[in-house]
Amino acid sequence: MTLSIPTTELLWLLLPWTLAFVFLGRLRPCPPLPRQCATPRVSLIVPARNEEARLPPLLASLRVQDYTDFELIVVDDDSTDGTAALARAAAATVLTLTELTDGWLGKPRACWLGAHRASGELFVFLDADTALEPTGLSRIVATYARYGGLVSIQPYHRMHKAYERLSAFFFISMMGSIRSFTLAGEAIASKGSFGPCIVCSREDYFRTGGHQLVRAEVVDDVALAREMGSRGCRAHNFIGEGVISLRMYPHGLRDLFDGWTKNLAHGAMHTDPLMLLMMVAWVAGAVTGLNAINHWPAHGVCNWVVAGLVAYVAYAAQIWWLLRRLGNYGVATAVTYPLSLLFFFTVLLRSLYLTLVRNSVRWKGRSIPVRAPF
Repeated sequence: MTLSIPTTELLWLLLPWTLAFVFLGRLRPCPPLPRQCATPRVSLIVPARNEEARLPPLLASLRVQDYTDFELIVVDDDSTDGTAALARAAAATVLTLTELTDGWLGKPRACWLGAHRASGELFVFLDADTALEPTGLSRIVATYARYGGLVSIQPYHRMHKAYERLSAFFFISMMGSIRSFTLAGEAIASKGSFGPCIVCSREDYFRTGGHQLVRAEVVDDVALAREMGSRGCRAHNFIGEGVISLRMYPHGLRDLFDGWTKNLAHGAMHTDPLMLLMMVAWVAGAVTGLNAINHWPAHGVCNWVVAGLVAYVAYAAQIWWLLRRLGNYGVATAVTYPLSLLFFFTVLLRSLYLTLVRNSVRWKGRSIPVRAPF
């Protein structure tokens, strides 16, 4: 069989591939520290539910910060482990949330309670599983000083075990969905923020309504940016490389499965339609390329198979390029991306079922009611 350059086939497979450069072509880090920067009093507010195993790295990182004018407030959301005792031992102010007010979910309520206790000019809401680099808080404050509004930072994802790297497609879709890293830059407004690290001034928080605006939202970070943005507090989003990191799901595959199930379908329903269309087309291109390779046993090395092999290499290289600044995924994650893609689809189907049929998901021992926005 004589093979020609499979131009048509490559066009079908690589046009969707180019879309990732559109919706994630500008992954911007926090700007470097300026020589001089304002040094406001900072209130670090950490909502925590059963975080005894994940809180120590954050507490340790706070002890070595070069920015020292901060207070730490940990809101213990009815934990059944030693979260509160651990926080008190680190000299944090610990608030206890024993029951939820009607209409509130746990994390928004904890953030709202912590904000009311805070004394700082600048609020920094941190997830309990994050950790700051020694200059991390300084970079966060400097980034806010430069941009204002609502600043959020997606931490660098540090993984220790192979199963954690199955998060690859979730991270790519999450980063693309909020419309912050497109080639258009700040010319278009963001559609969300990153919950692990959110920064705003005390004045803006209480003027707009803060977490009270999103008290019943499962994906509260996306909703918070939307609601505060509609009240004049625009979101500016960054990647956390060199500033802040996290280990998301260290307690096994079930932990990973449940965590992404909680967020995935509900987040997709609130994604900008054009961004969602581009991401769906990009994923469809990856699937089509893999399907083309599957023609090999029946049809030999035909043009379609060659195009599929080229697309596979192109997608693997692109996925490595995207992920290298988002976490320690490594080359192997990119080369074996079909495994991550299969896991992504499995979780998506389960998340759709729980959201659209059961109208609830479970997370950290609680059943969380959700409903589709239509």
